[in-house]
Amino acid sequence: MSTNLLELTGVHTHIGAYHILHGVDFAVPEGGVTMLLGRNGAGKSTTLRTIMGLWPASQGELRFQGRSLKGVATPDIATQGIAYVPESMGIFTDLSVKENMVLAARKARNASELDSQRLDWIFSLFPALKKFWLYPAGKLSGGQKQMLAVARAIVEPRALILIDEPSKGLAPSIIRNLIDAFGELKRQKTTILLVEQNFMMAKALGDTVAVMDNGRVVHRGAMAELAGDEGMQQRLLGLSLGAHQ
Repeated sequence: MSTNLLELTGVHTHIGAYHILHGVDFAVPEGGVTMLLGRNGAGKSTTLRTIMGLWPASQGELRFQGRSLKGVATPDIATQGIAYVPESMGIFTDLSVKENMVLAARKARNASELDSQRLDWIFSLFPALKKFWLYPAGKLSGGQKQMLAVARAIVEPRALILIDEPSKGLAPSIIRNLIDAFGELKRQKTTILLVEQNFMMAKALGDTVAVMDNGRVVHRGAMAELAGDEGMQQRLLGLSLGAHQ
């Protein structure tokens, strides 16, 4: 049985006067990919932001490696080994690819201090980053910017990576590249919590799944079970994975 790296229990989140999360419960097993699925507005992005402390939980418990994250500041959460790739990607467009990578590496003050073997491995996943190493990040294509955002998250080993809709707006060939890259991370037992609307990616990568609706988790289980049951897909998500092959 896998150990749960991250556990959310009864998590509520308020943003101003709005009550967004209503008792979210699910766990992320260590060494696998957990998909967080649901219709638009279900609360998926808010869940990731709550885990990172960007929007504090108003009730409930979040535990990472057995330690509470509730009330912990975002920089301190990051130092515990959690990386976050927001839907907006979060890259610095005026800086070069190289400068973006150095800023993401806590142990490097300049490019020469980056782990060269790990950097070569990242280049094997995303060759475009090596080609455009000295280019301003703002001049990259949308797909290349997403590659950079993911590369920043893995420039150093992380215990957990939170990724919010990485395939949004990207061409199928770029999505396939991301699936291959995430598949390599999965083979290396990197734990990932992935919010995604592309169900080809969800089916290809997911080990476990939590489905959200109206700020609650309405289903938890194996991704393979959901992928193989079109009735469940229709009931929980309003569509069929089979239509997204």
